[in-house]
Amino acid sequence: MRRLGLKLAVLSLTAAFSFSTAHKAEARHRGVAHASAHGHASAHHASSRRLAYRYAGGHVIQCVAFAKSNSEIALRGNAADWWYHAAGVYARGASPEAGSVLNFRATRRMPLGHVAVVTDVVNSRTIVIDQSHWAQRGISRNVQVVDVSPSNDWSAVRVQLNGRSGTFGSIYPTYGFIYARAADGRDTMMASAAPASRRGATRSLPSALSHPFGSTEVAEAPAGADSLGVDAPDRNLR
Repeated sequence: MRRLGLKLAVLSLTAAFSFSTAHKAEARHRGVAHASAHGHASAHHASSRRLAYRYAGGHVIQCVAFAKSNSEIALRGNAADWWYHAAGVYARGASPEAGSVLNFRATRRMPLGHVAVVTDVVNSRTIVIDQSHWAQRGISRNVQVVDVSPSNDWSAVRVQLNGRSGTFGSIYPTYGFIYARAADGRDTMMASAAPASRRGATRSLPSALSHPFGSTEVAEAPAGADSLGVDAPDRNLR
C-alpha cells in the first residue's frame, strides 16, 4: 500500500513538471511570435515611411518627367531647352491656358530651367500650376503664379511660397507657355528666346519689376541668404 502511494506521488510530480515545462515553452513561443510580428510591422512602417519620403521628397519625379506625365506635351532634354525643342512641334505663346506648360528660363540657381503644368487661369495676371522638384523638392499642386512683367506677357513671374496664400518668392524669367497642340506657324517666339546655354548667359531682369497689384504680399529672403535659393533648389538633374 505504501509502495502504491509512492508511485502515485512520483506520477503527480512528473505530470506537474511536464505541465510547467510545456507552459513555459508556449509562453516563449508567444513572445518570439509577438516580437517577430512587431518587428515585421515596424519594418513595414519604416519601409512605407521611406517610400513616402522618396515620393514626397521629390527624389523620384523630376520636373520634366512630371510635366510630361501630367500634360499632353512630350519633349526631351533639360527644362531650359524645352522652348527651343518645341519650335515647329507645339504651339507656343505668351497667354496662359489650362493644360499648357509654363517654361522657366535657366538662372544661376536653376541652371537647367524648370517646367510646370498650368491647371487653371484665374485672371490675366494669376494662374495655378502643378509642379515637381521646386522648393519642397516633391510634387506640389494648386500653386499660384503671378505675372510681374510690365507688359503682362508672362516673361517674369513669382511663385507662391510653400502653399502660403498671398506670399510669393523671387522673380523668375520665363520663355512663355507651350501649348498641347501642334504648331501652326503662329506661335509667338519671344525676344532672346534661344536657350540660355546657347546664349552663354542668362537674361537679367529690371530691378524695377514688381507685382502690379499692391495688395500682394511678397515674401522676403532671410538676411544673408541668396534670394533665389529660397524658392527653388540648385539642382543638377532634370
